[in-house]
Amino acid sequence: MTSPWQALARPRYLRTRWPWRSAAYLLSSAFTGIPVLLAMVLLAVFSLVGVGLPLLLLVGLPLAAVERWRLRIVDSEPAPSPHRDPAEPGVLAWARLRFTEQATWRELAYAVLHALVLWPLDVLAVGVALVAPAGMMLAPVQLAMDGHEARVIKIWLVDSYPEAFALAVGGVVLLAVLLYPLGALAGARAAFTRLLLAPKESEVLRSRARLVDSFEAERRRIERDLHDGAQQRLVALTMTLGLARLDAPPGPLADRIATAHDEAGQVLVELRELIQGIHPQVLTDYGLGAALEDVADRSAVPVDTDLDIPRLPGQVETAAYFAVCEALANVAKHSGAGRAEVTAHHRRGRLEVVVRDDGRGGATLPDSGSAAGAEGTGLTGLADRLSVLDGTLSITSPPGGPTALRLEIPCRPCP
Repeated sequence: MTSPWQALARPRYLRTRWPWRSAAYLLSSAFTGIPVLLAMVLLAVFSLVGVGLPLLLLVGLPLAAVERWRLRIVDSEPAPSPHRDPAEPGVLAWARLRFTEQATWRELAYAVLHALVLWPLDVLAVGVALVAPAGMMLAPVQLAMDGHEARVIKIWLVDSYPEAFALAVGGVVLLAVLLYPLGALAGARAAFTRLLLAPKESEVLRSRARLVDSFEAERRRIERDLHDGAQQRLVALTMTLGLARLDAPPGPLADRIATAHDEAGQVLVELRELIQGIHPQVLTDYGLGAALEDVADRSAVPVDTDLDIPRLPGQVETAAYFAVCEALANVAKHSGAGRAEVTAHHRRGRLEVVVRDDGRGGATLPDSGSAAGAEGTGLTGLADRLSVLDGTLSITSPPGGPTALRLEIPCRPCP
């Protein structure tokens, strides 16, 4: 059993340690809630005079670390930190990363909720579940100490031992009954804490990542089969037709061989372009920078480049490459642009790529696959691929232009 909820399903729940672990978990929230409440009040006062606001916004970080550790009382499953390590050393790099992470703001929200609402409710629940039954069970002792009569927990007036012992038995029964909702509350609190401070990767996201990995593996297999199989056979056929064309005497047969030779050459060119579109070899051999230069050279619209990219993980390079390919294809088809620009840099632990054009603008992203205003689904699918990598895709395209498509992917350079 790893949680109070699992323990509650067992008939021996009251004879296990789980009721007391649940009570300890709820009661210990006061030891984190009260200091955080005092710290927030103090930092809020300092913020009024221009000092303390950054610390106030980051107050959830140490609390979250303690709360993830405190989860062990009722939840044996590890609760890892959702924060990433900064790509650069130093306090500024750490602060920039923390202020841009969703986890930081979830932890701040939890800190406010914990300090103002959660810990008082936890302590109140423990008080109701334990203090009241304990007072009833101590009724005979209280009557013996007070003499002729005693007021138990400020409610019942007891003046005889039969009444006192009856109240004590009622306290035992009440305690046994209340320990069940106390365990359920501890399980709910632990689940809520884990949801905000140590969220699990959703099954949908894991499934999407598996699909992307399998799709990429299949793409590479097709590219390898075409390159090593069909392309080599087509090269051999082209060479054979070329030799036959040289040896054939002038006449209709020679003309047909020449036509077949030209068609085979054209098919070979198209096959190489197809292989290039499936997974370019330059991307594998030389990295994203060289691949983007190659895309810019082959673009129908003149493209200026400003690239400063180290070698990055394969998934990151592939996603960025095909996003730029899709964007430039849409620029050529739909924007009416005379020129485009691709800038790509790796800074602060993120790959940042921007594709700009001087076209007519009016592009939209949610239901479009265009960097230049065309309705489609190309970039929508690429946005799904980027989301698996925790990346983002955005577009700015006012009517009349210019259009700028930006993608960002957190990643580290390959060693």
